[in-house]
Amino acid sequence: MTATRGFGIDVGGTGIKGALVDLDTGEFIGDRLRIDTPHPATPEAVADVVARIVEHFEWDGPLGVTLPAVVKKGVAQTAANIDPSWIGTDADALFAERLGRSREDVAMLNDADAAGMAEMRFGDPAARRGVTALLTFGTGIGSALFDDGKLTPNTEFGHIEVDGHDAETKAAASAKEREELSYPDWAVRVDRYLTVLENLIWPDLFIVGGGVSKKAHKWVPLLTNRTPVVAASLQNNAGIVGAAAAAAEGIEP
Repeated sequence: MTATRGFGIDVGGTGIKGALVDLDTGEFIGDRLRIDTPHPATPEAVADVVARIVEHFEWDGPLGVTLPAVVKKGVAQTAANIDPSWIGTDADALFAERLGRSREDVAMLNDADAAGMAEMRFGDPAARRGVTALLTFGTGIGSALFDDGKLTPNTEFGHIEVDGHDAETKAAASAKEREELSYPDWAVRVDRYLTVLENLIWPDLFIVGGGVSKKAHKWVPLLTNRTPVVAASLQNNAGIVGAAAAAAEGIEP
């Protein structure tokens, strides 16, 4: 039986990753391709890398692209860990022109929203009941909020203030690496962040994703906040999978 295929690209602060996706299972078809994010990560420079990834896979169908930004109607409204020139950029038009496609063939999403959509579709069914917050820990902290599986797009919970600091400056995975923190020391910061967040939104479940979700056993059991915390079932692949699914279904929050 031939798999229903899609294609997604996840633009991050350190790497841009793309892969073919089996839309029936949420699994990659073959290996993903990762290219370092250019510096500065201007719209034109990022579009060039995205084009290289698309050409590598010889993909000519609809595709989804995530950005670490608030995205409304295809336009980037913020720029977290990418160049500020993204703000106000019509990303739909940029990628459509660079890739020789129509706007309708490009679905632009916030990166955490895409990851959360993938978890809702392919992850634990329990996440589709009640209020679920997915948080991606990487260069920054991305967030996606769902009520009975329905997305509230473009939440920016990584930027709430915790003890006088922008949360992601202290609790993102990049802070752990930058300050050479042990998992127990970093978990104390994540715990504090989650406690502040849960007092704001009172979720039923936290799903934690990003690269550090691969080693969730080293830090998730150390958390003490009241809300259950589980690792993303798709780990760091969720953004690509969610982007591919959104493009195939014509979804652009």
